[in-house]
Amino acid sequence: MDQDELIDRITKEVIQRLNKASISQGKTEQDTVAASSNQKISAAELAGFIDHTLLKPEAVVSQFEQLCSEAVKYKFKSVCVNSSWIPLVARILRGTNVKICSVIGFPLGEMDTRSKAFEARNAIANGAHELDMVINVGALKSGNLKLVEEDIRAIKRACRSTSVLKVILETGLLTDEEKIIACEISRKAGADFVKTSTGFSGTGATVHDVALMRRVVGPHMGVKASGGIRNYMQAVDLIHAGANRLGCGSSVEVITGAQSRGNY
Repeated sequence: MDQDELIDRITKEVIQRLNKASISQGKTEQDTVAASSNQKISAAELAGFIDHTLLKPEAVVSQFEQLCSEAVKYKFKSVCVNSSWIPLVARILRGTNVKICSVIGFPLGEMDTRSKAFEARNAIANGAHELDMVINVGALKSGNLKLVEEDIRAIKRACRSTSVLKVILETGLLTDEEKIIACEISRKAGADFVKTSTGFSGTGATVHDVALMRRVVGPHMGVKASGGIRNYMQAVDLIHAGANRLGCGSSVEVITGAQSRGNY
């Protein structure tokens, strides 16, 4: 079976499964969003979903110090930074409950697999508990599924048993069929989460993409929404669409938005 036939088979099988699940659930994405508007999430609950993120190339030490201070204050799930900053944030956050997340192969995901694996091992050695790796988008769109899967498996092998691996799909550059295939490959390769976006290319997180990803990976794998999340209601909509982690650079604004609505 050649690559085109394999892609067609995987896509058809998954779409058939999703269509059956959609009919049995009797709920559309619009229904989910409408329902979420009536289901409040407190600021304290919301904080536990958030990876407080700073990935700007021009960011300086004082900004990372502030990032960590805010993460402790608001009890965010983690801070997410580029791998060169892991030693600093690990030192600042030592003794706290805030997890440390490093992006890998960021933001393009196009470097050699061995380079990604080295970055992953180094980040974990320096204190990272979680890794957010960027998928090889070009390989996926070229139909080289073997390379995509081995890329993810190599990072999974670099992880310690307690490390969490999230795979960034860059959904803004993919068709729905490619998103489905990427989710299936990530699941098969042993990833713990699939994630929407880097925030550096294409569109960010959407309810449509989160709902689709959740339907593909099922209830036993994580879905992280990231990219362009700037307010409380947007965060709530994404959670009710299926996200159980949110990557936010505007985390404080999102949390204070919850507080201003009386959602303590």
